[in-house]
Amino acid sequence: MITENQLRNIIEQVIGEINVKDKEEVKSNNISNYCSEDNCNEEDIPDITAVNLRKEMDVENPVNREAYLKLKEYTDARLGISRAGARYKTFSQLRFRADHAVAMDAVFTYVSDEFIEDMELFSVNTMCKDKDEYLTRPDLGRRFDEEAIKTIKEKCVMNPQVQIYISDGLSSTAIETNAKDTYKSIVQGLNSYGIKAGTPFFVKHGRVPAMDFLSEIINPDVIIVLIGERPGLATGESMSCYMAYKPKVGMPESRRTVVSNIHKNGTSAVEAGAYIAEVIKKMLDQKASGLDLKL
Repeated sequence: MITENQLRNIIEQVIGEINVKDKEEVKSNNISNYCSEDNCNEEDIPDITAVNLRKEMDVENPVNREAYLKLKEYTDARLGISRAGARYKTFSQLRFRADHAVAMDAVFTYVSDEFIEDMELFSVNTMCKDKDEYLTRPDLGRRFDEEAIKTIKEKCVMNPQVQIYISDGLSSTAIETNAKDTYKSIVQGLNSYGIKAGTPFFVKHGRVPAMDFLSEIINPDVIIVLIGERPGLATGESMSCYMAYKPKVGMPESRRTVVSNIHKNGTSAVEAGAYIAEVIKKMLDQKASGLDLKL
């Protein structure tokens, strides 16, 4: 029977051997020379999120490497991930944490004032005071106070054919990356159809159903919002466009039409904008949206 002291000695010996092995592996990979404790600059550390996972294959000795890589071209899902024992390998674990950090930043940072000024938008806030309230009180992200309503009435053209606005939603990164090109493409498409758009603006702390509230104020035929999607571990840059024909507060979600996954690895911003303009034309012609709209 092994005594407690003998068991402790065995554990210490195993841990010691593991540490020696780890140190030898680090030394063989020259990681200590690459970034030592005394000399480590952030500029020297590669950006792990810059690695294109669609082209990375981490399975050892795959039966059909070419077929696996072909499959990975169609998705950002983590396919072809190997393991060390029962755990992810170091790269996979670090990439997971890095992508999670990107998603957190997308949610908790704000669209910059410079971006809003560059697009020549005025800005209004919903009834949410900050990000914490925005995430915990979705109902407040759908409504506006009297001051915001007054600003909208003063600065917007009333009763337009189409009202376009931009909102941060759950990803400020998505807006700053995609909204400008998408908006320009939409306006260009609408102009080609002879359709006039109203005064664009920005909504801070906005939820999708805020468009219903805004529709009752501005009274457009069609209202659309470019809004940041909830980020995942595949991308924090995905934006959606929600559209509705004469929506009212409390209407069913089935009356909305949506174009989602607007980002560089999904539908490109310019392509999405052209398609959205086409959908708006059909909404105006059919006087319908959502499930009632024939695309």
